[in-house]
Amino acid sequence: MQNFTPVSLIGAPTDIGAGHRGASMGPEALRVAGIGDALRKRGLDVIDRGNVAGPFNPWQPPRDGYRHLHEVVEWNRAVMQAVAAELTIDRLPILLGGDHCLAIGTIGAVARHCRENGRKLRVLWLDAHADFNTSTITPSGNIHGMPVSCLCGYGPEELTTLAGAAPMLDKDAIRQIGIRSVDAGEKKLVHDVGLDIYDMRYIDEIGIKRAMEEALDGIDADTHVHVSFDVDFLDPGIAPGVGTRVRGGPGYREAQLVMEMIADTGRLGSLDIVELNPAFDKRNQTGKLAVDLVESLFGKSTLMRG
Repeated sequence: MQNFTPVSLIGAPTDIGAGHRGASMGPEALRVAGIGDALRKRGLDVIDRGNVAGPFNPWQPPRDGYRHLHEVVEWNRAVMQAVAAELTIDRLPILLGGDHCLAIGTIGAVARHCRENGRKLRVLWLDAHADFNTSTITPSGNIHGMPVSCLCGYGPEELTTLAGAAPMLDKDAIRQIGIRSVDAGEKKLVHDVGLDIYDMRYIDEIGIKRAMEEALDGIDADTHVHVSFDVDFLDPGIAPGVGTRVRGGPGYREAQLVMEMIADTGRLGSLDIVELNPAFDKRNQTGKLAVDLVESLFGKSTLMRG
């Protein structure tokens, strides 16, 4: 059933929320890696909507704890509107990022869509980072370290209410997987809020299969699953093309199992692919790997079953 879902690709070529330049080239790297054709070969109806537009990155220092807040709001508003348009016509939006601040727009649109249609939402946040900083605890002011906190209502009003009243996302709807780099102040806030986190220590202890079974528990026919796939979720040994490398992430086979188990739910409804930075990559190795893993999200299996 999942293989016949019509899919729309939406590029967001910006590094407005990041601490390194280069994620703005991510959408084109994913296209060069063949994401459209790969999904068509899986039997999907794929339309590439091109890129949304937003402000130029002024590359300025933080102001009141945020870098480029106005520009981040504009980019996220454009992303939110593009994603909402696809959901309205029953197409599955795939955001080609761009840095991870853009998830405020995508998940804001998805959460509003679910509320309006009486559906449950499960967000699977695949990332090395918790992305739960705020203006008072951030060491950098980079908003790509704040999307989860903004979605949960902790942040500037311009972002926390982008898709309606704050919080846009109930903290109980999110499962964070692969986390292994959290700032000190961020760690306290994460614990205080009570996010459901499957960090690499936990995954090492119980195994990726059991961790994913727990993260996917409760998903049913009324659930919309959104996957927010930060490429730095992967170990940099196999995915060097990111601006914020953190050793000790999932390897190829672990990552494939994560994607296959999500696909097995049959409930994937939207997807972000973010933080791919070709400036740090080797012959688009990371872009090609991301496409390979996304194919698994849409039903490609490495197993000889059935």
